[in-house]
Amino acid sequence: MQALLSVYNKSGIIEFSKILQSKGFNLVSTGGTAKTLVDAGLKVQQVSDVTEYPEMLDGRVKTLHPKIHGGLLGRTDLPHHVEDMKKHNILPIKLVVVNLYPFKETIQKPETSLMDALENIDIGGHTLIRASSKNFQNVLIVVDPSDYQWIGERIQQSGIDAITVDERLKLAVKAFQHGCAYDASVSQYLSTVALNGQTQLEQVKPSASGVEFPQTLLPLYEKKYDLRYGENPHQKAALYSTGGGIANAKLLHGPALSYNNILDADAALRCVREFSETACVVIKHTNPCGLATHQDQTEAYKRAFNGDPKSAYGGILGFNRKLTLEAATALKSVFYEVIIAPEYDAEALALLSKKEKLRILQVPEAGTQVAFTQPDIRTISGGALLQAPNPIIAGDLSEATKSWKVVTKESPTEQQMKDLLFAWRVSKHVKSNAIVLVKDEQIVAIGAGQPNRSQSVDICMKVGGDKVKGSVLASDAFFPFPDSIDLAHQGQISCIVQPGGSIRDNEVIDAANKYNIPMVLTGYRNFLH
Repeated sequence: MQALLSVYNKSGIIEFSKILQSKGFNLVSTGGTAKTLVDAGLKVQQVSDVTEYPEMLDGRVKTLHPKIHGGLLGRTDLPHHVEDMKKHNILPIKLVVVNLYPFKETIQKPETSLMDALENIDIGGHTLIRASSKNFQNVLIVVDPSDYQWIGERIQQSGIDAITVDERLKLAVKAFQHGCAYDASVSQYLSTVALNGQTQLEQVKPSASGVEFPQTLLPLYEKKYDLRYGENPHQKAALYSTGGGIANAKLLHGPALSYNNILDADAALRCVREFSETACVVIKHTNPCGLATHQDQTEAYKRAFNGDPKSAYGGILGFNRKLTLEAATALKSVFYEVIIAPEYDAEALALLSKKEKLRILQVPEAGTQVAFTQPDIRTISGGALLQAPNPIIAGDLSEATKSWKVVTKESPTEQQMKDLLFAWRVSKHVKSNAIVLVKDEQIVAIGAGQPNRSQSVDICMKVGGDKVKGSVLASDAFFPFPDSIDLAHQGQISCIVQPGGSIRDNEVIDAANKYNIPMVLTGYRNFLH
């Protein structure tokens, strides 16, 4: 029996190969894998001895030969296949162990050139995987070192035929997925390269060209783990990762994350990254119910909490600075499901770790305003929608509002402009129809997810109570009618920011002038469905 071994990741390969050799397998191998096995005292036949053809082109061509692929693709249950194999002196290969060149790891290095990347595109190994997987009922294909133990034990106890056809199929599926993920990584990388006539590939590196919408979508997600259940207990769920973000947050303390925990924590991350100042956000069901900025982190937390103390219970907290002991002390008396921060003071972590049910996540991106470059993907029945992410509103007051236009007789004061910008940033992260009330860079009230905009305004008035007076209002989309301005006047709203663009803009602006409420148009909306 022949076993072909050609792996880049050599973890566990020696122990597995010893089992194979002890059960009568002839080990056939190439290059570095062969050397590793020989150095471990194993008898190995070189691929070039099987093919009677030397490796060439810096090792690019070695396994691409009929004596290898005939041994993989030949069906021993078909007499004419067996006859062809005998005629051409081709021996069947019963087991293949392959994993591919480290393409993904290579391109993550900043110094990697296009030529470096191309040299790490695996050809022979990929072809071995496809050929073996196609003939899985006759060839056992292994790509994952974590499978060595159970397969080795089974072979040692009962021989290779003890691996059932169902198990062989699962291994083939895993192998195809391994290759598919590899191809997706290559495709995504090459789509970021612009040659612009450059022929010296050693000097070419990928460029940050923004979100692309390919003809064929190949999202590269790797499964991290199964979740207890999904949004509801009767729904199964799992977490997948593309690298970074909330999917790769470090759980420093607490129970495993649930599906809803992850969604809410992601909302906290996206929201708190909007601000360069020290900020704290309270998230409930993916909507911010409290958010504030202040140079003192503890004060930022207290202001965020006071935005809606009732809703804060059982919520998710997000910070964009290292969490201090003082802030941890201030929040410890309230029950929260999750806290995220870029870092934690050791004393703060020790204090919060006393709360058994609190999940404490370290998310480095929480402390940055670097935009996420991957597109937003939302599945729909029969397909998916892709869009570029709504970008972070960066810059100081003058930079962030330079395109805004005052359309009323009255103009906002400088403090009102600061609050309007704060409210506008928050509106990006509130489900439409979103209305956000802010005062002194602190959320006063939020109305979210209502079928019409005036209902969201009305909710804000009821939730905010006396705190509404003097606050500013941000609307994520235009006002279709002036009725919301009437409600804002009744609540003594001091200023309004909205995108504009309604056929009744003039009526809405007239209503604002009637009540002497300054109004600013941004020219673009912030829908979040």
